[in-house]
This record gives sequence, structure tokens and C-alpha cells, in this order.
Amino acid sequence: LTYSQKIGVKTNLLYDATTTPNLGFEFSLSPRWTLDLSGGYNPWILNKDKNKKIKHFIVMPEARYWFCEHFQGHFLGIHSGYSQYNISSVRLPFQSKSTRYHRYQGWGTGIGLAYGYSWILGKRWNLEASLGAGYIFTKYDKYDCITCGKFKGKEKHHYLGPTKAG
Repeated sequence: LTYSQKIGVKTNLLYDATTTPNLGFEFSLSPRWTLDLSGGYNPWILNKDKNKKIKHFIVMPEARYWFCEHFQGHFLGIHSGYSQYNISSVRLPFQSKSTRYHRYQGWGTGIGLAYGYSWILGKRWNLEASLGAGYIFTKYDKYDCITCGKFKGKEKHHYLGPTKAG
């Protein structure tokens, strides 16, 4: 009689470092395929005096192909996602430095490819690392003044680059 893992419960420690509570579930679909459903929600204002915030929620499903068997070793994934956000006074990585001086409120969606590896630490514990890159489309309202909220206009942005890290 053999036993195979059917589900995994996880958190992304890098995402936790951004003060964003997150949770993921990974389901076995076959010996080499899994479906990862992850999400995060950040309701906090980081600095009330400066209105510094990265408020958002995100859901990100990913289909994974494992080279050996699921939940261990190397894998490739294709992920998608949807997010709504309200961000101000924050320098956004991979974006212009001016993001620090504006407030952005909108949504984004995208698709990407990921590579990862999972190490078995014990009977019920794994450690996983992954990186992903892809495309994101976002539409947002831009505000000039961080605290008073002077409306600058509606904008959209196409982004190609890193989309995930864990």
C-alpha cells in the first residue's frame, strides 16, 4: 500500500515580509500535475502621517507540471491572477521612481510562466522556492496629491517582467 500527498497548505514568506497575510492550497490532479490556488489581502496603512499604503487583494491560480512526481523536486507552472489595489507613497519595484509621489487605485490581471523547486523537509513539511515572469495589464486612477487626492486621470499600463516570487 502506497500513500501519495493529495493537498498542500502553504504561505509565501516573501509576501509575508510585505505585511500581507496570504494562504495557498495546492491540489494533486495526477502524479505529475497540481493546481495551486493562492491569495493575499493587505488592508493596512503602513504610515498614517504619510498615507503610505499597499492595500490590495490578489488571487493567483497556477497549474504546475512536476518533472518527477508532484510536491517534490523541479516544476514548471503557468499562472494567472487578478488584483485590486490602492497604493500610495510607495516606490514600486520595476516601475518609475515617480510611483513614490502618487496614489494609484485600480485593478490588474495577467499571465506568466514560473519555475520552482520543492525540498522535502519531513513527513508533513516541504520548503518551496519559485520565480515567475510574464505579462500584466492594469487600469487605474492616478492621483497627484497623496493625501488630498487631486485626480490626475485614468490610465492603463502594460508590464512585462517578474510577476511572482516565493
